[in-house]
Amino acid sequence: MHAIRVASAALLGVTALTFSAPGAVAGDDNHYVMANGYSVLPSTISAGGQIALHVDRNVSGCRSSVTVSSGVFDAVVIPRGSSSAVVSVDWDARAGASYQVTFACGGISAVKELTIAGGRPVDPTPVPLPVPRGVHAGEGGTVAGFDLREIGLGAALIVGSVGAAYYFSRRRAAEDAG
Repeated sequence: MHAIRVASAALLGVTALTFSAPGAVAGDDNHYVMANGYSVLPSTISAGGQIALHVDRNVSGCRSSVTVSSGVFDAVVIPRGSSSAVVSVDWDARAGASYQVTFACGGISAVKELTIAGGRPVDPTPVPLPVPRGVHAGEGGTVAGFDLREIGLGAALIVGSVGAAYYFSRRRAAEDAG
């Protein structure tokens, strides 16, 4: 009977730690996460055309400036108060090639693909302004807004629950034995 209680307490602790791991991993430097909240419009463009780089701060969770880079245009910074920027694709971009566009914010990166269409435009493709923003429906379960204090508090609660389960299982076992 004692082994069942200890095993249950250990299983509860391991489960709690497993569910807390994704939040801890998201804070690592240079860690790629899902690219929700970042977009490149249009995603297929001719060499020399213009693209809009968009950051939906409600979905992405990025509250600071965003640096956007790619091998097909010069790096650009989207400042904290802004949600988009317009850049021109290099004229020497290879037709049919696919390039990675990296959005970097606070040590976390997201990657989108940009495809170069065949042929060269006579006039650069204009970007439709304003950039469509979509629905702003909240965080949606992302890790956005967590800081070190909140993560530490969550870890303390998990450790406390595992410790309490262990204490009560040992206390109950001692009462049964005595």
